Amino acid sequence: MTTQVVFLLVPKLHLLDLAGPAQVFSTANDLGYGYELSYVAEVDEILTAQGVPVKARLEWPELGPDDLIVVPGWRSPSLSPVPPIGPATRQRLRTHHAGGGSVASVCSGADALGAAGLLDGHRFTTHHDLTETLAERYPKATIVRDVLYVVDDRVITSAGIASGIDLALHLVAVARGAEAAARVARQMVVYARRNGDDLQESAMLRHRGHLSDIAHRVQDLIDARYADRLLLAELAEQVRVSERTLTRLFTTATGLTPLRYQQLLRLERAEHLIGHGSTIEAAARAVGFEDARMLRRLRARTMQPIAG
Repeated sequence: MTTQVVFLLVPKLHLLDLAGPAQVFSTANDLGYGYELSYVAEVDEILTAQGVPVKARLEWPELGPDDLIVVPGWRSPSLSPVPPIGPATRQRLRTHHAGGGSVASVCSGADALGAAGLLDGHRFTTHHDLTETLAERYPKATIVRDVLYVVDDRVITSAGIASGIDLALHLVAVARGAEAAARVARQMVVYARRNGDDLQESAMLRHRGHLSDIAHRVQDLIDARYADRLLLAELAEQVRVSERTLTRLFTTATGLTPLRYQQLLRLERAEHLIGHGSTIEAAARAVGFEDARMLRRLRARTMQPIAG
């Protein structure tokens, strides 16, 4: 069986929004998993946000219920009131989905799905910079914030840029099996296929939006050794301030104590390991906990509790 994957190209599209998932499906086809790629647009040449022109077809191929349309995102620091697709293209998206086909988007591509009415009644996600805009624009849909991708009744939406790779690998895994997705990821030298509910931003990034040089230096130390037992006195000595001053500066800058920041890094890494098949006990040891009890307590406090 061959699955057709049609990429709908719009002006100022981001190259990685397109190239990431296209590489996944192309590699899957090279490995014998049966994908055929095509690229369509409303004009025969699209200028990408990065300045590279891309040729596209004007005619759509015949699509069936097993086929997929992907809308990559475009440069959109603030979305225009009207998405860059016309009425005929919107109808094409609606018709394909109504016929049992799947539609997907990367980043601001969700705006195109919304304009076609395909987000109404569905859960969706997008880049974290665009969530509020699209939540207001499509009130009949339910925005899911800060996840990599969401699958809801053949409407598949992903966050920004590189998350399109995760989405495409997920679709390969569903259609062709986890082994197929693993082979594709290995061929692409992708470290691991992330789960859809993984956060768009890691803790290492979320708590870096401050101007405290001392806090950044301590974060660098904790980031590099988060699985080790780190004493406050040791950290304070490294940055040449007192323990009290370190705690005050770090908490003011990040909203967390150094210990809580380290726990958050451990928890996030443990969640990743568990999501990829590790046991709770093995994940706890890998991130520096002596046993799984502390990990269970942190997860129960922060996320969803683990059974067992």
